[in-house]
Amino acid sequence: MVRIETLAQDGCFAPTLIAATLRTTKEEVAQTVGLGRDALMRTSRIQSSKTQKRLREMVEILNRVEPRFGSALVAYAWYRSEPLAGFDGMTAMHLVQEGRAADVMDYIDAVDAGVHA
Repeated sequence: MVRIETLAQDGCFAPTLIAATLRTTKEEVAQTVGLGRDALMRTSRIQSSKTQKRLREMVEILNRVEPRFGSALVAYAWYRSEPLAGFDGMTAMHLVQEGRAADVMDYIDAVDAGVHA
């Protein structure tokens, strides 16, 4: 499991470290959490509460599902591409982009509890 502290720098989630862990770019990370490219390029925007919240939500979701997939990379692929039952074909990424990370967390909790969402 990816340890959260390895994704942070100076008390904030660091897009560069997240992108390196997921073997992608900061631009893609921004897109997958529903932020503009600039949100992860300027220090002041990276440290904003909205940016940090979106990054935290994605990291929390990936950490919850990584054990079932065996790697952060496969968990990230699931996050981006697997439609979630009951959400009209939307993926976890689409829901996070719309500010609905709590719905994804609830879905994961329901699946873990044996409820087929």
